[in-house]
Amino acid sequence: MRILAAGCWVLGLAGAVWGQSFTQRGFLETDFVGYPQTAPNDSGQAVGEALFRYEAFYKLNSNWQFGAGIDARTDTHEQVDRVFELSWDDRTRRRPSFEVRQLNVTYSKEKLTIELGKQFIRWGKADLLNPTDRFAPQDFLTVVDSDFLAITAARLTYGGQSNTIDLVWQPLFTPSRIPLINQRWTVVPQGIALDELVPQIPGGSQFGARFNHIGRIAEYSLSFFDGHNYLPLIAFQLQPQPPLTVDLQRYFPQMRMYGGDAAIPLKGITLKGEAAYFTSTTRTADEYGLFVVQVEKQAGEWFFIGGYAGQVVTMHRSILDFAPDRGLTRAFLGHAGYTIDTNRSVSLETALRQNGAGVWVTLSYSQAFGQHLRATAGYTLIRGDANDFLGQYRRNSHALIALRYSF
Repeated sequence: MRILAAGCWVLGLAGAVWGQSFTQRGFLETDFVGYPQTAPNDSGQAVGEALFRYEAFYKLNSNWQFGAGIDARTDTHEQVDRVFELSWDDRTRRRPSFEVRQLNVTYSKEKLTIELGKQFIRWGKADLLNPTDRFAPQDFLTVVDSDFLAITAARLTYGGQSNTIDLVWQPLFTPSRIPLINQRWTVVPQGIALDELVPQIPGGSQFGARFNHIGRIAEYSLSFFDGHNYLPLIAFQLQPQPPLTVDLQRYFPQMRMYGGDAAIPLKGITLKGEAAYFTSTTRTADEYGLFVVQVEKQAGEWFFIGGYAGQVVTMHRSILDFAPDRGLTRAFLGHAGYTIDTNRSVSLETALRQNGAGVWVTLSYSQAFGQHLRATAGYTLIRGDANDFLGQYRRNSHALIALRYSF
């Protein structure tokens, strides 16, 4: 913490020296999460979390810009490591207590932009689900409240207002973080103990390319990815001696993706669609397609987004996996919000399985107090069948109270 404070002091002093070329921002947020029900593998019903985030940006001149960010966090439920080390690669089971959130340099000149370092890369146009978003691993420790993770990559973007090509090379693999096996977001069969082995992290690099066109009637993109899925397959082996134990090991199959997306603005509404097809040379990985279609509308202080996500499996080979993107398919998805005034707003997110086997609804209210303080209260309701991706988390409905001080 002394090192972190010293770094913030140095950057703040630098901001005073560099003037308008230096910008900074950050926040301190404390959350309380309450679960009405216990789970078979987790009796905890109250979780406290705290996150400090600081980001700084320095523009050397019209061509060069530098960005850096750091996270420091803790909690009461041991979802955060108790080892006080600075993490870079986001490969730990738990969230790191100290983490380099981003650290990159950007060079821009005319139609060319090159960004190197740890950065966030998002692809796709849909708001509800992004099948083509292959450089965006997430933290899924609490499945329905995920956060994106930055990756170490080199990114080249070239183009003008109408046509743009985006090339990405990722030399260091970053996996998504999945629920801890001894906590409620991992559903454990009764009478069985789980033991997680060290995951198999793939070596080598990943590559992707995306072409985007903005036309008079519509905007569309075509994309390609060759690398590994950031969501794991899970190998398992039964240890028959009492107590009955299953050894689990995560591994990340090879993946090749061919995708596209489009947005068509019409009178009063915007139509969006996104689709991708995935192949794999890994013999235990499925080959399948994902798609999402949605309608977006803004009406005064209201906004509405509604649509459908689907899946087509052309070759089924996997036995056990963790795939929230596929878990949200064959479902109707929605997001709505209303701005009450400059300080207050409400929002609603929902996913409803087309056969009614699972439902997830989050309702939240947010209010600002002055320029720096904001409070958020919400409730997430999850119901459904035990065999449904959403329904399996039916014991995990929860309330959230968050307080954030921004600077």
